[in-house]
Amino acid sequence: MSKVKVAVHKFSSCDGCQLAFLNAGADLLLLSELVDIKHFVEAGPVDEDAEVDIAFIEGSISTRKEQQRIEKIRQQSNYLVTIGACATSGGIQALRNFADGQKWLSSIYASPEYIDSLDTVSPISEYVHVDFEIWGCPVTSKQVLTVIRSLLSGVTPRDTTEKVCMECKRNNTVCTLVTKSEPCLGAVTKAGCGALCPAFGRDCFSCFGPAQDTNTSSLANRLAGFGLSSEEVCRRYQLMNNNAPVFRNICVRVMGQHND
Repeated sequence: MSKVKVAVHKFSSCDGCQLAFLNAGADLLLLSELVDIKHFVEAGPVDEDAEVDIAFIEGSISTRKEQQRIEKIRQQSNYLVTIGACATSGGIQALRNFADGQKWLSSIYASPEYIDSLDTVSPISEYVHVDFEIWGCPVTSKQVLTVIRSLLSGVTPRDTTEKVCMECKRNNTVCTLVTKSEPCLGAVTKAGCGALCPAFGRDCFSCFGPAQDTNTSSLANRLAGFGLSSEEVCRRYQLMNNNAPVFRNICVRVMGQHND
């Protein structure tokens, strides 16, 4: 029986989520025995045009060439998985969606017409069908390996429905929102990080994106109750996953009220 063919492709990103594979250590060696890695530049194999069973995509779409490339990758992949905030929601670079991108280019470059840049930065799902999303900034080796294990077993991967608050409770971590009145986003954030920041007394910045059935309006009101201005509340949602609809919409609502 032939091995399952896998590819890992990079788009506009920092490469951090690809490290989830490399940081797997011994598990990566075991994985290489179970699958045939056809394309993964950071790990060595280079064959961008290879037809594969599973394609992992890191990064967002910010240029026309990337748009064309993701469409081609989708055609040559049976199952496509996006990994990380950039691929799933646009990432940090999607912050330029809130500004006039062409104006920025004109103010920086003498010949902006030579810059291949779309007007907005978008997640992969805005251009092609995505079979499964792994959220995180960055994702963890455990997340990636769990998805691969499910697919190799013929099982559809399952996403977590828990929030970071549940991880804090299991870890007996004191709530920063309640005890310190700090603007923690754990109540609206998808679990998966192990509540790392709260474990060190830091508030959650929603690296793992919006959780299912989040009440962003209620949390925004709570943060305003701490004395945060509309701009400060909005800024909390304008981080790694600023382009996620539920975060983008609450920011529009908060700032809309402020402007009124």
